[in-house]
Amino acid sequence: MLVWFVLTGLSVIFVSVDIRSTPAHPVLKWAFVILTVFAGPVAAFVYVIGCREPLSGMHEAYVAARWRQVLGSTMHCAAGDGLGIIVGAVIATQLSLTGWAELSFEYVLGFGFGWTVFQAFAMRDMAGGSYVRSLRQTVLPEFVSMNVLMAGMVVTGRLLAPRIAGSADPLAAGFWFTMSMALIAGFILAYPINWWLVANHLKHGMITVRPVGQPSLHSRVPGDEGSPHMQPGSSNNGHTAAAGASIIAKAAMTLFSIACLAVAITLTNWIGH
Repeated sequence: MLVWFVLTGLSVIFVSVDIRSTPAHPVLKWAFVILTVFAGPVAAFVYVIGCREPLSGMHEAYVAARWRQVLGSTMHCAAGDGLGIIVGAVIATQLSLTGWAELSFEYVLGFGFGWTVFQAFAMRDMAGGSYVRSLRQTVLPEFVSMNVLMAGMVVTGRLLAPRIAGSADPLAAGFWFTMSMALIAGFILAYPINWWLVANHLKHGMITVRPVGQPSLHSRVPGDEGSPHMQPGSSNNGHTAAAGASIIAKAAMTLFSIACLAVAITLTNWIGH
């Protein structure tokens, strides 16, 4: 754990300083920093391979690859929902909540923060500046992604808790280490469903935002979904207004995400016994 926390500290310093020069959307910059606080070197690695501009003027082309777009989508979900879930876990211990009460509290905070703040409010410019419209557009993808993320977190947390001293005490290092591992597991599990969401234009990926007048060497490349401008000097990579999945497909993926969470909760109850 000591090695992990040292690497996490170094990773937070690196990402916080380096990302200032990366022409990404401000919300994504904050999301990367938040994720790095909990996911340490794993998040720093994701930042380098998925978002960090390799050469000046190349960010748009670099992040156009679908797998990088999905990294951005999953990272945004893990940062927003994950922060809410972890804060919920801290508060739940102070309120002595257990079982379904603890799980429900963490879910409500995770989904509530991820949806109303990190998705709908922070990205309302992608809905024409309307917060209400942004809430409507983001509720389904946020719900689907949140269910799978939390499924990975609850199972990992339950598996590690009996094996790590202090895992139930927010004042102990074991608690934060357990939460870090749980968030990483949730990130990995949520990546495939975020691929589907991005591919069907239900979530954004990496978004390039450049100061007005800053040059870009961007050109369309295979896998680029198009880059409609959000405002002068910016590019909305990975998100378009094109029609995406059918109602049946959306319903199927929603049920699938609910099933994932239900299976995870069942597993945690089984592990606990």
